[in-house]
Amino acid sequence: MGSVKDLEIITPPTENSTGQGRFIFSDRYSVFDWGEMPDHIPDKGASIALLGAYFFERLEDMGIKTHYVGLIEDSKCKELNKLKGPSNIMEVRLVRVLKPEYTDNGYDYSIYKSQRGNFLIPLEIIYRNSIPEGSSLLKRMNRGEISPETLGLSAPLQPGEKLEKPVYDVSTKLEITDRYITWQEAQEIASLSESELQEIHNLTDRINRLITEEFARIGLNNEDGKIELAFDPDRRLMVVDVLGTLDECRFTYNGIPVSKEIARLYYRKTDWYHAVEEAKKKDRMNWKALVNTPPEPLPPRLKELISLVYKTCTNAITGKEWFPAVPDIQDILEELRDFLA
Repeated sequence: MGSVKDLEIITPPTENSTGQGRFIFSDRYSVFDWGEMPDHIPDKGASIALLGAYFFERLEDMGIKTHYVGLIEDSKCKELNKLKGPSNIMEVRLVRVLKPEYTDNGYDYSIYKSQRGNFLIPLEIIYRNSIPEGSSLLKRMNRGEISPETLGLSAPLQPGEKLEKPVYDVSTKLEITDRYITWQEAQEIASLSESELQEIHNLTDRINRLITEEFARIGLNNEDGKIELAFDPDRRLMVVDVLGTLDECRFTYNGIPVSKEIARLYYRKTDWYHAVEEAKKKDRMNWKALVNTPPEPLPPRLKELISLVYKTCTNAITGKEWFPAVPDIQDILEELRDFLA
């Protein structure tokens, strides 16, 4: 079980063949690496599954390999256009997850040097089209951890800045607390060749452009997002997990967040959030044990508005009314302003 979705393994993967599994997308959500929060967002799981399926099917049409098989309805695996109603269960091909060993000197990624294929690449690939308020990239730059030159920029970043061209960032994926790393370190720990690294950049660029264009159709800006990749048994890149959803991306409408960022902004005003930040500074590995106060539930109306945001975006992007009687995104977001002011 993950913080927001569960995995049912039907057939486990082997070194030379993919397995069969199902993601059960829940109504749970997570912010700031906390894990399951006290609330559930109604219909969030089905919204994510439907939108993720839409983008997987678009990628397959573009000739991009994915682990997606279909959505489950009436015990059958179906394409999106064959569903009679919403589904929160997605069938996928499974690859091996090879976790790096933790030692006194940090994480040991040497296991990847001997592997040919059929495994999750232990990286999270992030694209950034702009720098919204609260961007981790801006925080890292202000702390002196990275420089504009590192990102191919000529000047420091400013909050709200729209980038002339996307910046591609990378972090670890399988450590207790993910950390941002350089592309050189990413290449080393995942044992990637130069051509594989270039292919990852090209693939991320194509996916970014697709998601950006799709959400521009409904008036939303694609600020940033993440993807995950694996090698299939023949060491061909394959898009895995899920992509293009309000959990994996950060979208805005006239500056208002349209994603999981809504909950992040609300919780940033709480004592719990400040306790989390202080704990992470003290102990990156065991910080949760240092946070004595759990997060409070969301205000009921805010939770309802977040649910509506997920549902209306899924309806609009897929072009089908999976969730009836949902208000327009503009009306929902105007009310959200009061909570985020």
